[in-house]
Amino acid sequence: MKLIIAVVQDQDSHKLMNALVRENFRATKLASTGGFLRVGNTTFLIGVEDERVEEALEVIRKNCESREQLISPLPPLGGHAESYVPYPVEVQVGGATVFVLPVEAFHHF
Repeated sequence: MKLIIAVVQDQDSHKLMNALVRENFRATKLASTGGFLRVGNTTFLIGVEDERVEEALEVIRKNCESREQLISPLPPLGGHAESYVPYPVEVQVGGATVFVLPVEAFHHF
């Protein structure tokens, strides 16, 4: 068994959750915040049998698209303003950051 941890942009989370349920994957959805853009993300915890890992990754890949977006960076907390860029910059957002971890034991109480 594996644990898939997928961090996705909030605007992709509803679509991904629907697709996971449709494909009979069970997931726990957690609100999270990204450190770079300081915007909302959603973190999915998905327990998957070894033989279904690639199938789950494909569902994530199809439902979490990366895209370009203009953002206005927030000023740094605690100083170091010399590296602060005060105008909007284009960054790649969306997609998914995914970790696949082995599960030593699973218990459902």
